[in-house]
Amino acid sequence: MSSRTSLLLITFLFVLIGCQERKDQGANFSLGKKPNIILIVADDHGMNDLGCYGNRAISTPNLDVLASEGLRFTRAYATAPSCAASRSVILTGLYNHLNGMYGHVHSYHHFRSHEFLKSLPAYLEEIAGYRTARIGKYHVGPEEVFRFQRVLPFRGRNTAKMVEESIKFIETTNHPFFLYFCTNDPHRGGGRVEAHPLKPDRFGNRDEGYEGIEEYGISPDSVLVPGYLPDLPATRAELVQYYTSVNRVDQGVGKLMRYLKEAGKWDNTIIIYISDNGIAFPGAKTNVYEPGINLPLIVKNVNQQNAGSVTEALVNWSDLTPTILDLAGILGPATDSLKNSFKDYAAGGQHLQTPVDDFHGISFKNVLESPGEEARTESFASHTFHEITMYYPMRSIIKGDYKLIWNLAHPLPYPHASDLWASATWQEALESDNPKYGARDIVSYTSRPEFELYNLQEDPLESINLINSASHQELLMALQSRIRTFQQKTNDPWIVKWDHE
Repeated sequence: MSSRTSLLLITFLFVLIGCQERKDQGANFSLGKKPNIILIVADDHGMNDLGCYGNRAISTPNLDVLASEGLRFTRAYATAPSCAASRSVILTGLYNHLNGMYGHVHSYHHFRSHEFLKSLPAYLEEIAGYRTARIGKYHVGPEEVFRFQRVLPFRGRNTAKMVEESIKFIETTNHPFFLYFCTNDPHRGGGRVEAHPLKPDRFGNRDEGYEGIEEYGISPDSVLVPGYLPDLPATRAELVQYYTSVNRVDQGVGKLMRYLKEAGKWDNTIIIYISDNGIAFPGAKTNVYEPGINLPLIVKNVNQQNAGSVTEALVNWSDLTPTILDLAGILGPATDSLKNSFKDYAAGGQHLQTPVDDFHGISFKNVLESPGEEARTESFASHTFHEITMYYPMRSIIKGDYKLIWNLAHPLPYPHASDLWASATWQEALESDNPKYGARDIVSYTSRPEFELYNLQEDPLESINLINSASHQELLMALQSRIRTFQQKTNDPWIVKWDHE
């Protein structure tokens, strides 16, 4: 080969490498720099049930450490207070009334998202080159939409065993990874409870064993009964079980954290801890009251940026997918893919009232970098079903100190989830002579008005409905208008209820 030919070849190679580097930099696709991302989703974990959120009666030392090394949110909200619907929003960035997951996916409920959608793990794999895996509770469908490259083998509630399987996945990849780590704790156990007797294992299953998890003990006298629950012996006994279940989650998170630190992966791994919806007690889960949707959010960023900080920035679970894509450097390309999927949907003869050209959520990466910044100015919730037998659509808005709830099916009695109805707490409340259930009474909990308006700052238990207050009528109309606009922009089929019935 002549010196001239060699020179031309070397020049060509340098140009080619430079073009590739520019291409990779444009997509932020540097395997060595992209952060690993672990999204931990606990099952029915309330915000006030962690030490770092002020509950000193419960033992969550590892999650407290995670908060000390990350950023803790106090105004983070699920958009749906039910497991499957909430998880569909977490993984698509779209409200469930548009993504199709109106309620539970499993068994005879059979709700499922639209097949044309693309979810967070697919974006991360296809656009950013991530290796994706999930372990634990899934509860969404169809699988072709919510597709992960690896489904790690695991059944049960033992978070220590979940971590062991997760480590096997992490150690087999040299690529940045996305791990969707979903515990089955602290959800109530399955099955029905006969009449009233308190089952000793409603928040777990002692038959399966918890190898690697230390025993945790707390007395009924030591638990903190929140104001939305009645202070009854059954409530305290169930809270003991619930606290124990939360502690098992905490021990698993601690084991995962220790591995990442020992393996040298801690600094370049983003850890996000959330719950899908509120605690599994009547008054929280399946409600858009605060205990059902105001949830823990802890984010440990790369290199512990803003470690130990607390933010009051308003965010919700529709923001998680765009935020994670933003942290991976691919929010723009992912949004373009979303636009194309909806174009295909419209071309197939389906009707959309409003073009869908972006995620419903927004990235709160700016808050992770500067906790004093604002993310969104208002947050909406959309609930329609839990189980298929529980039709009770609710829409709500939080703006400033106020929350407005619209109970679209208000002439109907509020339906109870089968496990919450069977709970010892609810059954003992029904059997007692006291008409009150926490800050509400049992009758008003079951029979609800069309609209509920609360000042969350002055009335955090949402017990004083301001709907008939003369001084709040202008605010009421403004919030009603915002809900209607939200429904229009997000293609909510239930928008017709403003004009019908």
